[in-house]
Amino acid sequence: MSSTSEQKTMKAYVLKGIGQLEYTDVLLPSCGPGYVLVRVCAAGICGSDLPRIFETGTYHFPTIPGHEFAGIVVDACDEEGRGWIGKRVGIFPLIPCRECFVCREGQYEMCRNYDYLGSRRDGGFAEYAAVPVQNLMELPDAMTMEEAAMLEPASVALHAVRRLTLHRSDTVALFGLGTIGLIITQWLRIRGITSVYAVGHNPGHGDLMKRTAWEGYAYYNALRRPAAGENACADLKPDDRSETAFHHDPVSWIMEQTGGEGVSVAIDCAGTAESVTNCLNCVRPGGQLLLVGNPKGEMVFDQASYWKILRNQIRVTGTWNSSFDHHNGDDWHRVAAAAAQKELHLSELITHRLRFDELLHGLSIEKDHTEYYNKIMICASEGEESFGR
Repeated sequence: MSSTSEQKTMKAYVLKGIGQLEYTDVLLPSCGPGYVLVRVCAAGICGSDLPRIFETGTYHFPTIPGHEFAGIVVDACDEEGRGWIGKRVGIFPLIPCRECFVCREGQYEMCRNYDYLGSRRDGGFAEYAAVPVQNLMELPDAMTMEEAAMLEPASVALHAVRRLTLHRSDTVALFGLGTIGLIITQWLRIRGITSVYAVGHNPGHGDLMKRTAWEGYAYYNALRRPAAGENACADLKPDDRSETAFHHDPVSWIMEQTGGEGVSVAIDCAGTAESVTNCLNCVRPGGQLLLVGNPKGEMVFDQASYWKILRNQIRVTGTWNSSFDHHNGDDWHRVAAAAAQKELHLSELITHRLRFDELLHGLSIEKDHTEYYNKIMICASEGEESFGR
């Protein structure tokens, strides 16, 4: 990379402290050996971006957040990267050390000493990002940039489903229909599962599931009781509010739907003690419990729930991130193939498409629940192919 380009500036969203995200000019990233410069074309807002920006912060300040993004390679500083210039790429955000014992076994998603774009180093809420060559995946011609920006959550969903032992006859309960939960329902349909009972907190979730996964999947709308002064129905359309009640009991509904037997597989995508307990209360003896959702806080379970794991011999499985090793069998390549073949419907999950300079508005929608949303995507302006000038 030329020394003159290193002095150029770009627009970026810089997190300077908790809750202090500024849209400002910064120096263009400098790329060391093994890195390339990517012009960002699309970036998705992940649910994990909210606590990272507004509650806990990143690992250091300042940081450019954003780990769900895709773009075009425009520059490199060595021969390894120059072959990528001009290519459209998806970007695996986890940077493994490639030296620890799990990396030596090829399980990079569990690296003990990983780096991460958008939290431990600068990410994709910028016009340009510096990315390791090893983290690039060339996109199929049929894949759009906004679909490519959804490779990360779609791969996380696939990785989770691959942690299960599934049969077509399985019945599945799923708690939490954010982007990853909705994509999991699509993978269940691809795997031939016909009985899914999904629980969410907005009718829009159920509509999206039926449109993108299968219309025969069942949906239960269960809202928590709002805190004092909170408008829990703010993101519902007026005609939805009459259908919404509090103290719904999704477990009773699932048990009724399954003739009192419960489901063979329960999946938690919500990350609360309540949702995990609900999973334990609706999974049948000998069943599987898959934990997907990032924890929203401390997870405390009563003795009865723990007894259910023991006495009912429930197989509890965790999942984290996704596999990417440049082979066609890894999660990312499987997602790209499924999207290109129209098995997987990703763009249909995008409820908002905003310009790069509207990112703060997108974050506000998610933070304050002012309207219904699923995936909020930051896209290039009309007539432009990227954020970069």
